[in-house]
Amino acid sequence: MAFEHIRVIFPTAPARPYTPMHGSLSHVWFDRYKISRDCPEHLESIEEMCSNLGAVVQDEIRAGVPKHRMVIGGFSMGGAMALHLVCRYFQDVAGVFALSSFLNKDSVVYQAVENATQRPLPELLQCHGTADELVSHTWGEETSCLLKKAGMNTSFHSFPGLNHQLCRAEMELLHSWILKKLPSESAFSAGH
Repeated sequence: MAFEHIRVIFPTAPARPYTPMHGSLSHVWFDRYKISRDCPEHLESIEEMCSNLGAVVQDEIRAGVPKHRMVIGGFSMGGAMALHLVCRYFQDVAGVFALSSFLNKDSVVYQAVENATQRPLPELLQCHGTADELVSHTWGEETSCLLKKAGMNTSFHSFPGLNHQLCRAEMELLHSWILKKLPSESAFSAGH
């Protein structure tokens, strides 16, 4: 996805022992006790990555990028990580997106949204394939509903027949959404 006026940073998840793979090393943002909404979050590994990714955000701020000109998001576990990072630590960015993602039922993110001092919170764009066999479409929908109930402005888009992957229509939707959140400086200064 290319933008003329936006720099895109793609951090890579580190290799770590991953419990759902019987402790084998996997490039994942955080550990999970199992791939399910019905278990506690592995907060120790989530906090570690919030700290590491927060440092990336702080580097951008030091480089002169204001938070209101940042969008943070990701695919699958990266989307869940983005929700933790934005809703708990960077509530004043322009937006957050989560593609084929979910949060655990008792996620600390829901409480963070309810207790947010920054209002309004960044808008959430969520997309999910209806045929996703790894992360249930229902889990994504339930995450969106719980975040909306907690006070977040969310939009959820289903993609019929799509498994745990991305498609062109989803990328086009994301691209136009990002351009609305981060218009070019000339459009921004013209009041659009």
